[in-house]
Amino acid sequence: MRYTRFEKARIVGARALQIAMGAPVLIKVPKDVVDPVKIAMMEFEKNAIPITVRRKTDIKLRGS
Repeated sequence: MRYTRFEKARIVGARALQIAMGAPVLIKVPKDVVDPVKIAMMEFEKNAIPITVRRKTDIKLRGS
């Protein structure tokens, strides 16, 4: 699935917060990388983040 830039930002941000709060890292990370956002980006690029996106496919107009 391709994500919009907003979905990507939300996923990476949420995962970075989890990592910063002590969640286990899901990939092997080099010892010199300690920034949670960089780690979350690495996880995102390897499709290792267990977060899904639910999109609304039917948008009803108000008053219809």
